[in-house]
Amino acid sequence: MKMQETGRLVDTIAQTRLERRGFLTRAGLAGLGAAATLTLGNVRAGAESAAERAQEKAQAMDTVKEIFTAALIAEDLATTFYYNGLVGPVIQDVNLAGPGGSATNVQSSGNPGNVNYLQAALTQEIAHADLFRSLLGISSPSADPVQTFYFPAGTFDSLAVFTGLLDALENAFIGAYLNAIQEFSVKSAHGDDRDGSKYSPEQLDYFAKVAATIMGVEAEHRVLGRVISNTNPANNLAYEQTDGLNAVYNGPKSAVAALTPFLTPSTGPGYSLATALANQGSVAIAVTGNPPAF
Repeated sequence: MKMQETGRLVDTIAQTRLERRGFLTRAGLAGLGAAATLTLGNVRAGAESAAERAQEKAQAMDTVKEIFTAALIAEDLATTFYYNGLVGPVIQDVNLAGPGGSATNVQSSGNPGNVNYLQAALTQEIAHADLFRSLLGISSPSADPVQTFYFPAGTFDSLAVFTGLLDALENAFIGAYLNAIQEFSVKSAHGDDRDGSKYSPEQLDYFAKVAATIMGVEAEHRVLGRVISNTNPANNLAYEQTDGLNAVYNGPKSAVAALTPFLTPSTGPGYSLATALANQGSVAIAVTGNPPAF
């Protein structure tokens, strides 16, 4: 599959404006925000709201390559996040490895099942990034467009902050993939892409299926994060939400905009993707499953 260069990504992200306070509030770093809601009663044939028109305009700007690129950045961010959670001080919480414990040495006072959740999540995020890298024709992680991610100070020190940010990140990832599914479906119906690239309906349908399979795993991460933090019920949603996002790559309510704080040094300490990937084998555990067949 022919893919164009993705080098312009960082410049695009740098120009994106985001209300950081709003996102970090949802992360639990300044209090939890209310979840977005959706009811079927809001869906009326022939009645298109201003918000729907804005969403369609934003989604129409996204190209397939941009969607893949945004997804790759999100998966690299998640890889870096879960790795540092497994090696940071938070791992010694009693809900994880316990005082004096580690990801590979859970104390009797700890919870090995909860540690396994994080270990499996790390493996899954790496696998997702590998897939998007292959779709973009990127030869290795060292060529990924973002190599350092920034997290608020103390993210990996305490369970409340770590799981609060986990919840906010996973909700953003879920919202991104829900939008991606919709965007691929629309592109399949229209038969073309904004940048002139040509994809068959079968390819675009497949991309939507891939996005759905990954979204399902991100939803698992959201719930298991709530299990770790003893937030009950962990499975508190009847339907996953778009988290206020209306596109993947372009626009002020895109997934790229939502994740911009984690690409910005002013957010907090920087953490290396390369370090996480070089050392993930010491803390990750194997999972099963492959992308859906084309």
